[in-house]
Amino acid sequence: MTEPSRIRNFCIIAHIDHGKSTLADRLIQKAHIIDDRDFKNQILDNMDIERERGITIKSQAVTIPYAAADGIDYQLNFVDTPGHVDFTYEVSRAISSCEGALLLVDATQGVQAQTLSNLYLALEHDLEIIPVINKIDMSAADIPSAKHQIDHDLGLDSDGAMLVSAKQGTGIDELFEAIVKRIPAPKGLASDVLRALIFDCHYDAYRGVVVHLRVFTGTLRRGMKLRFMSNDSQYEVETVGIFKIALVEQEELSAGEVGYIIAGIKTVSDVRVGDTVTDMDRPCLEPLPGFREVKPVVFSSIYPVDTNDYDELKSSMEKLKLNDASLVYEKDSSAALGFGFRCGFLGLLHLEVVQERLERDFNQSIIFTAPSVRYKIHLRNGESEFIDNPTDYPDEGKVEEAEEPYIRAAIITPTTYLGNVMTLCMEKRGIQTSMTYLDEKRVEIVFDMPLAEVLFDFYDKLKSISRGYASFDYDVTGYKKTELSKLDILLNGKAVDALSQLVFRGSAYERARKVCERLREEISRQQFKIAIQGSIGSQVIARETVNALRKDVLAKCYGGDISRKRKLLEKQKEGKKRMKMVGDVELPQSAFLAVLKSSEE
Repeated sequence: MTEPSRIRNFCIIAHIDHGKSTLADRLIQKAHIIDDRDFKNQILDNMDIERERGITIKSQAVTIPYAAADGIDYQLNFVDTPGHVDFTYEVSRAISSCEGALLLVDATQGVQAQTLSNLYLALEHDLEIIPVINKIDMSAADIPSAKHQIDHDLGLDSDGAMLVSAKQGTGIDELFEAIVKRIPAPKGLASDVLRALIFDCHYDAYRGVVVHLRVFTGTLRRGMKLRFMSNDSQYEVETVGIFKIALVEQEELSAGEVGYIIAGIKTVSDVRVGDTVTDMDRPCLEPLPGFREVKPVVFSSIYPVDTNDYDELKSSMEKLKLNDASLVYEKDSSAALGFGFRCGFLGLLHLEVVQERLERDFNQSIIFTAPSVRYKIHLRNGESEFIDNPTDYPDEGKVEEAEEPYIRAAIITPTTYLGNVMTLCMEKRGIQTSMTYLDEKRVEIVFDMPLAEVLFDFYDKLKSISRGYASFDYDVTGYKKTELSKLDILLNGKAVDALSQLVFRGSAYERARKVCERLREEISRQQFKIAIQGSIGSQVIARETVNALRKDVLAKCYGGDISRKRKLLEKQKEGKKRMKMVGDVELPQSAFLAVLKSSEE
C-alpha cells in the first residue's frame, strides 16, 4: 500500500499536436518500466488508427515509480489525453480523476484554441496547473513569446513554466521534480468507506470487462464484494492491479491510487463510465460527482451491408460503447437498408473513428447514412419536437417553423490569414460577435454559426487557407430559427429513405445537384433508363439520367424500308418500358459513401 502523501495524480492536456504523447513517452522511458527493445514511439497510442493519423483518441492511464531528489520514492499516475475538439469528453473524464495537470504549449505555435478550452476544464475541477513549454529544440521556437502568451492569454504565471523538449528529453528531470513538489497529494484516507470513480473501461475477450478506476477513499482488495451505485449491480473482485503499460496485478488499491479491477463482468451495460463503486458490506451514502452528460452533436445511421449481420453489429456496438463512452446509439430501421442503429457522435472525426474501428476491430461491413444535426421543429398544432433523422421530418404543411443548433466558434489565427478566415466563416452563414488582438501577430475571432455548416469540410478548409496555423474550438450555444427543407433523392420516381437529408433551403439546390451527379457516376447502367432526382416535397430541383444499355436491334436489317427499322425500335422501346416497371435499381455501397463525400466537398 502506498501512502497518499507519496502519490501524485496528473494528466497531460494541450491543443492537438503539441507533443502530449511524445512527453508521455519520455516520462515512461525515464521511469524504466519497459525495456528499451520493447519501446516504440507513441507507446500509449495502441490503436492502429491512432498511429496512422498521429492523433490520440483514447485517454491512457499509466503508473510510474519515481525516486525524487529528496530520497523519497513516489508513485506517479498520469493520463495522456486527446487534443482534438471532438474528444473533449475523454479529457474531462481524465481531469476528474486527477489533482494536477501539465498544460503543454508548443514553443513554435503558442497558445491555441483548444489550449484555452482544456485550461478552463482543468480550472473547473480546481486542478493545480503546471505550464510546460514544449519543442524548445526547434529552430522556430519562440520561448519569450510563448511565456508572454501564458501570462497574457492563460492568466498563469510564466515564471513557473517548465521548458522541455519531449523529443530530445531535455528538461524531463526538472519536470519530474516540479510534479512532485507542485502537484498536491490526494486527500482521501485508506481507512474510510470505499468510494472509487470509474473513469474508463475496456473489453477483454478472455476476462470480460476491465474497469479503470480512481480510488478516492477506502481500500479495494481481491475478494471484496462491490456495488455499482448507478444500477445496484453487485460483483466480487477477482483481480486488482495498476497500469504499467501492461496490466500488473496488486494485492490492493488504496485511497489516491489509480488502477483497474476485473470482476467477471460479462454484461457490458452493467458498467457505466462516471459511476461510483463502493463496498457492499460498508457502503458510502453519496456517490461521487460523475461527469457532465455527453451531448452528441452529429447523428448518422449505421446499417450492416448484409442484413443477416445485424446481431453481430449489435454486439460490436456494445463492446465499442464500452471503449468509447461518448458514443450514443439506439435501434433504427430503413426501407432500403433494413435494421440498423441511429448513432450520436461528438463530431465528424469521431464518426470516422467509429466507422474505422467497427471495420477494423470487429470486421463489420457497414453503411453510414449522411450525417445530420438535431433540429427543433415547431408544428402548426402548437407542439414541438426534436428531429435528427430525415425520415421523421413531418409534411411541410404541418411545420410552422424550424430551429437549428448554433455554436460559438472561437478561432485563433495569425493576422495574415484573418481576411480568408472571415470570408470562410461568412460563407458558412457565420455572424461575427467579437475580435480580440492577442498580440501584434495573432487575433481571436468569435462567430455565431450553424452547427450543420461546420460539420463537413469547415475544419479542413480552415487549415488549408491558414496553412495549418489557425486553431478552432466550439461550444453549442442553443437554437435559432432557420429555413429547413427535407431533400429527397428519387430513383425512377421512388424515394430512397437512406439518402434523404435535412438541409438549409438556400443551399438545397447545390446539395441536390452534387448528390445526383455522384449517384450517376456510381450506379451501373441497366437495360432501362434510370432517372435520379433531387426533390423538396413534390418539386424536383435537380436531375441526372443514367442512360440505358442498348442492344443493336438494327444489326439484322440490311437496307430495306425505314418502316421495318422503326417497327423494331418501337418494339424495343415497349420492352424497355415494361422492364422499367418491374426492374429494381440496386444501389452499391459506394453510392452511399459517394453521397457522404458530396456533402463534404
